[in-house]
Amino acid sequence: MAKEKGRKLIAQNKKARHDYHILDTYECGLVLTGTEVKSLRQGRASLADGFVQIDGHEAWLHNVHVPEYSQGTWTNHSARRKRKLLMHRAEIDKLESKSQETGHTIVPLALYFKDGRAKVEIALARGKKEYDKRQTLREKQDRREAERAISAVKRRQRA
Repeated sequence: MAKEKGRKLIAQNKKARHDYHILDTYECGLVLTGTEVKSLRQGRASLADGFVQIDGHEAWLHNVHVPEYSQGTWTNHSARRKRKLLMHRAEIDKLESKSQETGHTIVPLALYFKDGRAKVEIALARGKKEYDKRQTLREKQDRREAERAISAVKRRQRA
């Protein structure tokens, strides 16, 4: 069987980018069981409630929903178990010190396969206030309107 190449996205946490200011991102490996990998290969997972916690110089991914594998037997995994992240010690120490600051948290942004291995992209983030969220939406809408106006002008020039 040929080795997989490239990046295959499984799940993305769009809400995290809406609710948090992303300060720094990291790519981590995951410690998974066989049935979890098979379930992920079917493209089924949810990062909606996920977060990362650091306990005893180890990073753990909590509340990520990987449904049970349909053909699994008694060896099946539990859907919301905590999963260990594979990171360098220096990265873990840096994340631990920064996440202890007020208002900072560590959230998963994406879950994907990279060259056949399961990876998760996590981010050090600071929560947005309600007015920050509205401002972001307003900027996005203004950018869209400007692009529409530019394309309309270009269409008129061609005609």
